[in-house]
Amino acid sequence: MADVTVTHSPERERYVLTVDGEQAGYLDYVDEVDVRLLTHTVVHETHAGNGYAAVLTKAALDDVRDSGKRARAVCSYVAKYAEKHPEYADVVEVAADR
Repeated sequence: MADVTVTHSPERERYVLTVDGEQAGYLDYVDEVDVRLLTHTVVHETHAGNGYAAVLTKAALDDVRDSGKRARAVCSYVAKYAEKHPEYADVVEVAADR
């Protein structure tokens, strides 16, 4: 089983996905006063198809919830994830212009 971690890099406005010690992807965002715009999700091709985008998105949404902010899904993947996971309805909204 792979060792999968997600770390928050606030200085880069990014969540970083690591698989077995290697960066496997990231989720970029832009912070506003009370909203975090989740703008772009990437999982590198060598790690695609393993559900890592979902792991990354869940970690980001959990972090946003814990911070007391709300999230706005600008990224199409995050928007689809939010639609499939109603347990995040209290924290995420889908941007109309995505």
